[in-house]
Amino acid sequence: MTTVAGENSGIRRYGDFQVRLWQPDDRDAVVALLGQVLAEYGLNFEPEEADQDVVDVQAHYMDRHGEFWVIELDGKLVGTAAFFPLHGRPEVAEIRKMYLLPPARGKGLGRWLLELLEERARECGFHYARLETAAVLKEAIAIYESAGYTTAPDSVATRRCDRVLIKPLR
Repeated sequence: MTTVAGENSGIRRYGDFQVRLWQPDDRDAVVALLGQVLAEYGLNFEPEEADQDVVDVQAHYMDRHGEFWVIELDGKLVGTAAFFPLHGRPEVAEIRKMYLLPPARGKGLGRWLLELLEERARECGFHYARLETAAVLKEAIAIYESAGYTTAPDSVATRRCDRVLIKPLR
């Protein structure tokens, strides 16, 4: 169901969805999307803390050898998915900002995005994928666990994210 448009274009398709690498013009739409999804689950957008990475995607992802993907449907941003090297553990890719608006949910896109991030992380040389999530994100947790993620040993959850999961990529 996925096709790649051009060998190195950074554009992929999943059904009617276009999945492409983040561009600077996406900043405001990404911030708005993140705020909308978090509010839906009763969570706060934290631009000075947990969400500072979406305020400056270039510095937090692109400049750190990570990737930040945006998902469009009919030219409108409907999702995000990203990873970057975990601070102090260069063998671990931290999966981040997997958020979908309601029109993008229930179509298998979340699982496909997770597989895309894992594939890209593997290609970049990472040995593990790690993520933090909140218990209220039940649908996302079900996807992660069915994809082989387990509770990370010796992990410390954050104020907003109370679950830390990990998966070997090799």
